[in-house]
Amino acid sequence: MQIHSFLSPPAETARRHGPNDRIVMSSRVRLARNIRDFAFPGWAKKPERVRVLDAIRPAVESLPEMADAFSEAMDNLAALDKQILVERHLISREHAAKTAGSGLVLNREETFCVMINEEDHLRMQALRPGLQLRQAWNAIDALDTALEKKLDYAFSNELGYLTACPTNLGTGIRVSAMLHLPGLVLAEHINPIIQSVNKLGLAVRGLYGEGTEALGNVFQVSNQMTLGENETTIVERLEKVLSQIIEHEENARQTLMEQKPKVVYNHIGRAYGTLANAHSITSKETMNFLSLLRLGVDMGVFPGTERSLVDELFLTTQPAHLQRKLSDKLSAEERDILRADMLRESLKNVSRPLIKKIEPRELDKPTDS
Repeated sequence: MQIHSFLSPPAETARRHGPNDRIVMSSRVRLARNIRDFAFPGWAKKPERVRVLDAIRPAVESLPEMADAFSEAMDNLAALDKQILVERHLISREHAAKTAGSGLVLNREETFCVMINEEDHLRMQALRPGLQLRQAWNAIDALDTALEKKLDYAFSNELGYLTACPTNLGTGIRVSAMLHLPGLVLAEHINPIIQSVNKLGLAVRGLYGEGTEALGNVFQVSNQMTLGENETTIVERLEKVLSQIIEHEENARQTLMEQKPKVVYNHIGRAYGTLANAHSITSKETMNFLSLLRLGVDMGVFPGTERSLVDELFLTTQPAHLQRKLSDKLSAEERDILRADMLRESLKNVSRPLIKKIEPRELDKPTDS
């Protein structure tokens, strides 16, 4: 089976809902594990990586949670299909670059994804829509327990699970959430929030993780330490921080509407005008404007328009998704033109932003962003 026929249609993916999903787009818990007596993937030669893949893949496939899963070696996947998996946040950019000796097992519901021979022999992750860190942790913990009965993990009584990178040593857990924070960005409060979160020992990254920018005002928040705390404590600590960030984002949106409504409407109106009328638009522009459109939907500026429409466009306008849908080979310029065509068609039934009447006292307030 081909991966593009296995994956859920973007429209279906966009309709998945969870708690606080207007701000928390998704939750993820990932565990790093390695097999005893084998070199880490970065040090292993191709024959050894292949042996590890051949040992791990059947064990993962045999789990009840992975019934009817998609399972494939990375060298059998086309570059375009790998990029689609990255754009859906199912695999890392690093795993997409892997070839022989690496693999992927993805369950039908797209709630479990196991990367084999990425940085570690096993990178298994549970994904849930909205703020569901505890549910994701319980799910991946059960999967890990079942898999540990089939595989001999590299484990030290003193250090815990042994990993290729020292930052994953111990529990090997990485708990993260993807947040949409346009209010904090527009209010220019995002940098203090990031600094505060960093001081708590958490990391804030861009849309595709480490080393990437926050396109579409989307940020990933995750733990950095995996040694010295148990998994439940790490999950609970991140939950508390995320609750505070959600509150700050809600407050920022409300304050902007009370103090600088024209600034908010200007950003949303310009975003809508460009998306609905452009004849050439880049992926980066699209992500940033769709973020403002999503903010407008959440604030009731586009009555009758579902957030799922915007979330679907977040996916379908990205380069690999666009290329898969329209043609196998497109230049960047051709993609920009076809992306604009898609946006105009998708938004043709979305009415102009409905702007509430601004009282005179509001107009007198400063509107510098």
